[in-house]
Formats: sequence, structure tokens, C-alpha cells
Amino acid sequence: MAVATGEDPIGSLSSSIAPEIFGHEDIKRSLLLQLVSGCTRKLPDGMRIRGDINICLMGDPGVAKSQLLKHVASIAPRGVYTTGKGSSGVGLTAAITKDTTTGELALEGGAL
Repeated sequence: MAVATGEDPIGSLSSSIAPEIFGHEDIKRSLLLQLVSGCTRKLPDGMRIRGDINICLMGDPGVAKSQLLKHVASIAPRGVYTTGKGSSGVGLTAAITKDTTTGELALEGGAL
């Protein structure tokens, strides 16, 4: 409860993401927000806009991009970590699955 009522709850939670990596506060905040996702909106015409947040990390070699993503993939219950080196364009897959509880269709990513 102290975190929720604190001065900067997002900052204190994001600092627990990969604490062994110094700095990158803005990236850690964005990864935290990606983990909790956004709000799904339903428009008056019935169209549904997903609240998923996508992030593309780019930067020089050796600045902890992979370590941050590996840490987040280990936290996320349905997280899959893959790289361009580990899979070709053919090696990245996706499947449509139906949630047994809600009946909604979902696109799940994977790697071969």
C-alpha cells in the first residue's frame, strides 16, 4: 500500500525491473506500462480498440536492451523472448486461440 500512496508509484515499481541494470529509467517505465497494458475501448459503432502497448527498443550494442527484454519476458505470464539472430522471418509464428473463460479470440506470438 505504501507504493500506491507514495510520491511516484510508477517510478518505484519500474525501478524493480532489472535492478542490476543502472539507469534506463524511461525504458523501464515504458516496459512496466507495457506489462500492465492499456484500456480496451469499445466505440459506439461496436469496433473494439485493443489496449496493448508495443515497444521497439533500438540502440547501440551493449546498452542492456536484451537483458531488459529477457527480464520482462520472465515476469510476463505469456511472455516469449526471441531475437532476430535466433529466428528468421519464417521462424516467428502466430496463432489464433480462443480463451476458454471469455470466449474471446487472441493472437499469440511464438518462435520456432
